[in-house]
Amino acid sequence: MLQIRRQEGTTSESQAPSASSLLEGGLADSEVGRVYSQIFDAVVDRRLLPGTKLTEATLCTIFECSRATVRAALAALEHDKIVVIEPNRGAFIWKPTAKQTRDVFELRRDLEALILKKLISYPDLPERLAGLYELVEREQLAFEQGDRISWLRLSNAFHVMLARCAGNDELTELMHTLCARTTLIIAYHDTPGEQACSFYEHKEILDKLSQGDADGAHLAMHHHLSDCEHRMSEAGDGSAADPWLALSVKR
Repeated sequence: MLQIRRQEGTTSESQAPSASSLLEGGLADSEVGRVYSQIFDAVVDRRLLPGTKLTEATLCTIFECSRATVRAALAALEHDKIVVIEPNRGAFIWKPTAKQTRDVFELRRDLEALILKKLISYPDLPERLAGLYELVEREQLAFEQGDRISWLRLSNAFHVMLARCAGNDELTELMHTLCARTTLIIAYHDTPGEQACSFYEHKEILDKLSQGDADGAHLAMHHHLSDCEHRMSEAGDGSAADPWLALSVKR
């Protein structure tokens, strides 16, 4: 059975859900979904970087599946704007332009503001947020232990699960895709060795929400996303990764 290569770290994978596991339904139980999920997770884990070429023959060998399956998975990834398929050139992991970077972060800020507005109106908000406090604790632990993959997964999961707390499945699905695209943008622009203690900012957002401080929560989220955007280096080149290294076969 093919699996994404396990990365070094001490936080168990059960504590760090893969990005593809955060949404139910869709392609999840199909052969196409298996290929889609493995590639999607490698993108969010930053093991497949922007600009990486995904050749059908290579993917068929990695996933031990047909070209039809690979093409369907790549088409689904293109639909979600994770992959770009260029005529006569093939499929590539999406590489953001400067405008796309600005647009995605602008949409993230607007969408996260909507989520916070919905959440602050719920009388049972502290109960809804309880699981997120635990997630942030695991995020901090993964960061402190140097478990990069688990840290990235938990950081991504925070925003998707915050959207899920709002109770709108369509909103959650949109946030799921936007978080993946944001991850690609950060992977493309981040300077080597850059570290972000996002768990501190995540906890501040939860604290403001729990206190019923709508303005404080909005300001904390705006600062969190703006800081993330400003942290990126315009000189980032998004060096492409070899999919044989990012997607390894366990035989």
